[in-house]
Amino acid sequence: MNWRLLKDKIARFSSITLLVLALAVIVAIVAGLVGKSTPLLQAESLVDILSDSVWSPMKGRFGFLSFILGTVWVTLIALIVATPLCVLASIYLVEYASDRLRNMVLPLVNVLAAIPPVLYGVWGVLFVVPLLGNYIAPFLGIDSSGFSVFAGGLVLAVMIFPIMVSIMVEVLSTIPKELKDASLSLGATQWETITKVVLQKAKPGLIAAAVLGISRAFGETVAVLMVCGNIPQIPKSLFDAGYPLPALIANNFGEMMSIPLYDSALMFAALLLFVIIFGFNLLSRIILNRLEEKAA
Repeated sequence: MNWRLLKDKIARFSSITLLVLALAVIVAIVAGLVGKSTPLLQAESLVDILSDSVWSPMKGRFGFLSFILGTVWVTLIALIVATPLCVLASIYLVEYASDRLRNMVLPLVNVLAAIPPVLYGVWGVLFVVPLLGNYIAPFLGIDSSGFSVFAGGLVLAVMIFPIMVSIMVEVLSTIPKELKDASLSLGATQWETITKVVLQKAKPGLIAAAVLGISRAFGETVAVLMVCGNIPQIPKSLFDAGYPLPALIANNFGEMMSIPLYDSALMFAALLLFVIIFGFNLLSRIILNRLEEKAA
């Protein structure tokens, strides 16, 4: 009995230790970024940094508004494009597809998740950018090179498609068959059962899948960097070039560090990206908790 109690204490202590270590890593990252960003925050006010859209390190101007909006544009486009497609694809795989088709498609979806981001970027440069610049933009009467936030959003939507579909399929598969049978027995069609019963029951899980996809989209660097145009400006339309925060860090880190405050500005960009992702996940967690309480 003493040995069993000892093992229980060891397991509890190990779990607490690992949890503390994980939290310590996060705290260390935040502390390091805050420390490196302090010179910029001491030189300029936070309001000016976040509201200014001029990025000119040689003149000491470090405005992050265009980078923040570029990140938001690309992420929202990816979310708007990917979420409906992922939900419909997951519904088909779970409710309509045969077992043979499902067992064939899901491994292929997982393979897509393992493709390196740079290959998605190459695909975007070779296919998405020419499609937008040579066909879609001229058809709409817009002059665009194709390197735009729209191209970045489309590439990002394809990148987050596998992880969202995989999670959504798992969520929809957990809905009890008895619930669906009860709905069908009352005279509802299969589509009415899906929309009124299955999706309502699976709503928290589907939102969680979208949150995970967006969290990855926020931090994606290489593929977006290759197709967005990387011009520090505020995008005013889908076909304007943008410059997301991850691309700013990847393009400039390690260069021109002799410029005063340049290193601190890039560290502030990393801190800003961390805060955005953390805040978004925290808000999503609050919404999910309320949905789960309502469902319960």
